[in-house]
Amino acid sequence: MPELPEVEALRHFLAQRLTGRTVRRVLPVAISVLKTYDPPLDTLEGRAFTGVARHGKFLDLLLGGTPEEGRTPDGEGLHLIVHLARAGWLRWQDSLPAAPPRPGKGPLALRVVLAGEPTEGFDLTEAGTHKRLAVYLVRDPGRVPGIARLGPDPLDPSFDRAALAALLSGQRHRVKGLLRDQSVVSGIGNAYSDEILHAAKMSPFRLAADLSEEEIGLLHTALREVLTAAVERARGLSAAELKAGKRLGLRVHGRAGEPCPVCGDTLRSVSFSDSALEYCPTCQTGGKPLADRRLSRLLK
Repeated sequence: MPELPEVEALRHFLAQRLTGRTVRRVLPVAISVLKTYDPPLDTLEGRAFTGVARHGKFLDLLLGGTPEEGRTPDGEGLHLIVHLARAGWLRWQDSLPAAPPRPGKGPLALRVVLAGEPTEGFDLTEAGTHKRLAVYLVRDPGRVPGIARLGPDPLDPSFDRAALAALLSGQRHRVKGLLRDQSVVSGIGNAYSDEILHAAKMSPFRLAADLSEEEIGLLHTALREVLTAAVERARGLSAAELKAGKRLGLRVHGRAGEPCPVCGDTLRSVSFSDSALEYCPTCQTGGKPLADRRLSRLLK
């Protein structure tokens, strides 16, 4: 799943290529991807992109008025909001085919065609059978439910140690789950929560309410350093390079069975119904493996 660093890199990539460009056509291929109907998608045709923003894991493509409408006042216009979910992606196309795409069983969900020659644009695609890619066209991003409930952005300058301490105070939940909870902190998912907790030398099963002031400080430092470094690694990569770039930059997540890059112990995994976490026993849990109930059931 694309997380804050990849979505931020996509934001930068698209801002360079879309700002000032006019939409020629919007072609929905999988109708299920559309989560709003008013205004309709064809309202975008003839409008120019004015910028690209990010809200957590949401991309926000801003568009102004049509030539007939004139320039829209600052803060007004339309927002094409995209959430890539687990298996969605944005693919930039330097030359789109002239024929419109046909609905079918392929991964293509929506195509945006830009005015001009050659015909550039981008496709939104989604692999797999669980279709969760979401597209919204709204006048106010706050009308998107997922954006309305977002917690603070962890890279915002105001997100200091005190802000993190306030969010964790009294929380009788595991710190791993809280880091992934978008209403607590926005933009962090399964992969980077593993990376942050490894950098902080903290068990993913620790209860947030039990963390000391020193541990909260270590967690805040790890959070900022891991995400900042990931954003820097992703900066300048094309949309096509970001997935591979993310995998190469991960030190713990997805590397169960490999040696820990810090202490050399074997990285372990705990499996859940639809995901898994990775950690180092020596660095994070005092040398004790965490219980993996799913694996335990298989061994009985």
